[in-house]
Amino acid sequence: MNVLQAIRERRAINVFDPERTIPADDIKKIIEVANLAPSSFNLQPWEVVVVDEPERKKVLRKCAFNQPKVEEASAVLIMIANPNGVEENIDDHLKSWVELGYIKPEEVQKMREAPFGMYGEKDSQARKFFAVKNTAFFAMNFMIAARGFGFETHPMDGFKEADVKKEFGIPDDRIIPLLVAVGFMKPGLELLPRAFRRKIDAFTKFNNY
Repeated sequence: MNVLQAIRERRAINVFDPERTIPADDIKKIIEVANLAPSSFNLQPWEVVVVDEPERKKVLRKCAFNQPKVEEASAVLIMIANPNGVEENIDDHLKSWVELGYIKPEEVQKMREAPFGMYGEKDSQARKFFAVKNTAFFAMNFMIAARGFGFETHPMDGFKEADVKKEFGIPDDRIIPLLVAVGFMKPGLELLPRAFRRKIDAFTKFNNY
């Protein structure tokens, strides 16, 4: 399946087939593709908890307003934005740049200072935006990649973040922008036509607002 087909075919599936499961190795393959998502300064400030055990999905369902798809899906990914991604990932990133010839060793310190100047301290609003924005890129890549592998997904905004953090041991300084359910559509389910999409002329302008 090519990427345009995957984008056009991706739908938010509400009813999954609880009898079919995706092997953990296949989930990892989708994540590997999703991990190619772009990120600011290539800092990749995302983390993931894959919830695929039945008992753990029951727990997550309670955190997500008892939505059945949490249990019916093969797995649900907790997408985690890490504002500390600057500190934690910058040195590996710069080492790679030197090794690949993007920058010279003497340029490392200057390049190291750049994201700190742009995103400020760990608890700043800019840091939180940085982490959430880039994690959203990763999550969207995951959904497109999953469709490319023949699976269905549903991005979920309906959950209590504090409860998810507590039940799954996620640090308080992390942010959970969304959950993504992944699995197989329930047999016999017929999707309605894709719902309303605004015409591009309604929101697209060139050169000035």
